[in-house]
Amino acid sequence: MTNLNLGLIGNCQVACLIDERATMVWSCLPQLDSDPVFCRLLRDENEAELPGFFDIELAGYTHSEQSYQTNTAILTTILYDGNGGAVTITDFAPRYNYLGRSFTPMMLFRRVQPLSGSPRIRIRLRPAANYGAAACETTHGSNHIRYLGSDTDFRLTTNASITHVIEQNTFVLDEPLYLLIGPDESIRESCEDAFHTHYRSTRDYWHTWSRGLSIPFEWQDAVIRAAITLKLCTFEDTGAVVAALTTSVPEAADSGRNWDYRFCWLRDSYFVVQALNRLGATRTMEQYLAYIINIAAAAGGEELKPLYGISGRSLTDEAIVESLSGYNGMGPVRRGNQAFEQVQHDVYGAVVLSSMQVFFDRRLIKSGTVADFKRLEALGRWAERKFDQPDAGLWEYRGRQRVHTFSSIMCWAACDRLAKIGAKVGETERANHWRKAADRIHAIISEKAWDEEQQSYTESFGRPEMDASLLTMHDLGFIAADDPRFIATVDCIGRHLRRDKHLFRYIAADDFGEPENAFNICTFWYIDALASIGRMDEARDLFENMLSLRNPLGLLSEDIDPQSGDLWGNFPQTYSMAGIINAAVRLSRSWEEAL
Repeated sequence: MTNLNLGLIGNCQVACLIDERATMVWSCLPQLDSDPVFCRLLRDENEAELPGFFDIELAGYTHSEQSYQTNTAILTTILYDGNGGAVTITDFAPRYNYLGRSFTPMMLFRRVQPLSGSPRIRIRLRPAANYGAAACETTHGSNHIRYLGSDTDFRLTTNASITHVIEQNTFVLDEPLYLLIGPDESIRESCEDAFHTHYRSTRDYWHTWSRGLSIPFEWQDAVIRAAITLKLCTFEDTGAVVAALTTSVPEAADSGRNWDYRFCWLRDSYFVVQALNRLGATRTMEQYLAYIINIAAAAGGEELKPLYGISGRSLTDEAIVESLSGYNGMGPVRRGNQAFEQVQHDVYGAVVLSSMQVFFDRRLIKSGTVADFKRLEALGRWAERKFDQPDAGLWEYRGRQRVHTFSSIMCWAACDRLAKIGAKVGETERANHWRKAADRIHAIISEKAWDEEQQSYTESFGRPEMDASLLTMHDLGFIAADDPRFIATVDCIGRHLRRDKHLFRYIAADDFGEPENAFNICTFWYIDALASIGRMDEARDLFENMLSLRNPLGLLSEDIDPQSGDLWGNFPQTYSMAGIINAAVRLSRSWEEAL
């Protein structure tokens, strides 16, 4: 059975997921949302030999060990056979500063070294085209193989025997081999020299970047790994942060809840910016803010979409990919996401909340201007009009619309923050306008979203259902953490949505039936809310449990089966990694206290 015990390498242009046996099972080239040349992750076991993978097969394989080199995105896998033989495989994507720019080529580097004994290996590089529908066409020279993909052409340059690679022969590994996947261009140095040059520079880049993080005293390794993973989910050319690097890993077994997450959801923006800000990762944050502000500027007076492509453009229609059977055969596999057509009113608050950083953070090179404020006011006007209107909500219900409390609160947040931004840039009259609008919206939500019988805020106006997104009310500034109404809401959500040490988004049936697995970001929101109302020991216990359920390399997906602890959903999930960072920063003892 395929699982999500996967490692991630990347450079903010391309990314690759690698399983426990060092097989590259998922990678889109030439960028994060392209055609996956490695797509075995979305094939059934009986289709394992079909195109869409790159593995180093060790004869007599028994087991493996896998780890990241400390504070880097460089992955090391050791494969062992039953005769005392072993090989070490080192994988990375080059990333470093060169000539005043970030060097992030469409390249994946792999070194295979003998470690002990006389290991016999077979190199199998079988990239796919058109979402796994066909093998890439090939030509070859004396030291390279050219592959013709659907979105890009690329080549393997290597010091290994080209015949062995093409014919997939088994041979004794008695010296290091270097396998470089990159653009269809000649490399002007030996494979060994190219590997070591890029390896050293990439290792030094990640060490320098990690040293610049502001991390809590406790759980440092978990936070650093989450931070590196979060960065690898960014597309540096535009600043976009994708929700995850995969498509169609189901939220639960055979649930049909299979979505393409290789896009940027505006709803994620506030929580991602919050995590990056707490880490001090200002450059990454600044690029992401520029992406968000550009979307707002391009929208003009039009309504915002819930999600955008990594280029900043809106998306094309969702389609079923018939050529891939799905994760462990659990289809469908989807390309694109129909949610871009939905109406989600929370997006206005998400963009304004995120953009606040530009006006108030003195670390950023470019500060927000009056012109920027006026562009954001267009979003505020939508928030004023839409806060009490039905929408699909944060969780993108496809079969119904309601006046969702979270969406309304985010519309309030848009007006509230515009009042603060207006005051900051000297637009006093407009600031007063937005303050009155925020106060009016706040009063209406406080009345209509409150359920007197349950003594709790609820999912939507006049409805009794509970929604985990309400755990963020205090963090958004809508209500104080010590307000009895918030404490009662946290208690009510816990009674309804908590399962053991995990939290569901909601439990009411939706378009696909009743949810089966817990949603990881909701568990992190619950941890944060518990800490805010003084239940610190309970919050720390739940957080430690979440850390224990990360995969062996410290990564998390979208969902967890609360009974088995198995990871489900797209991977790695940006929301989940931000959840680790935000919770660790809140819960950790201070450096002064700990030392």
